[in-house]
Order: sequence, then C-alpha cells, then structure tokens
Amino acid sequence: MNIIRLETFIEAPVDRVFDLSRSVELHKLSTQGTHEEAVAGKMAGLVELNDSITWRAKHLGFFQRLTVKIIAMDRPRSFVDTMLKGAFASMKHTHLFEASGAGTLMTDVFEYESPLGMLGRIADKLFLTDYMTKLLINRNVEIKAVAEGDRWRDLLTM
Repeated sequence: MNIIRLETFIEAPVDRVFDLSRSVELHKLSTQGTHEEAVAGKMAGLVELNDSITWRAKHLGFFQRLTVKIIAMDRPRSFVDTMLKGAFASMKHTHLFEASGAGTLMTDVFEYESPLGMLGRIADKLFLTDYMTKLLINRNVEIKAVAEGDRWRDLLTM
C-alpha cells in the first residue's frame, strides 16, 4: 500500500475550503491537464455522503475511468472517497480540514495499491507515486487559489 500525505495551509474559513474540496466544478478546473470530466453519477455541485461519481481522464497517455464513492463525511472536518472501479487495485482518499489561526489546514491522505503485483510496485517506485503526488498538489494549488480569492463565490453558489 502506498500512502501520500500532503498538508496545505489555506487562508480561508474551514467551511469554504471543505465545500470547495467537494465541488465537482473545482475538481474539473484543477485537472484540466488531464481533460478530466464527470461522466456518470454526481456530475455537478457538491458531493455528499453516499454519492458516487465516475471520472474520465487521460493519465499516462491513456483515457481511463475511475468511479469513486463518498463513504464518510463529517462536515466540515473530513470526508473520505474510495474507488469502486478503476485502474488501481484499491484507492482511498481521506480529506481532513482543521481551523488553524487565520485559515485552514487541509490534509490529504491518499492510499492506493497498484495492480499487477511486482510490476505495479516497480511502476510506483519509478513514476506513479510522483505522478499521483503532482496531481494532488495541482488540485490543492487550485483549491487554495480559489478559496483565497473571489472565485469561490461562483463555485459555491451554483
């Protein structure tokens, strides 16, 4: 099992950061480089407990689909999504939010297991863990920029 843990400080209230992290529209903005789009399930707005969503995106040169389900939510402290169907052997993403000073400490704990046994573990070491880390960092940069500016109003009033 691979675990990627990222912490991002965002100068915005915890409720705003929590909701932006659940926004389908913001997710699409943060993954423009992979042409990610929602193709089934929750396709707009904020994901809620028990929602599922299927994403289609181009990763590592191939179009892929990933279906996730929100399996836990404690507003505005945390939510968890897990893979129902996709390229990983397993995947779970825990999103944590904590009010901290004048803002929010957002923590991602992304756990995944690659398929293909030993070949998957080699791919993890050679490129996959770095690739997934960069995707998560890009998403967090977008959440931070939107939350700290004025664009959040457009996304949270849809």
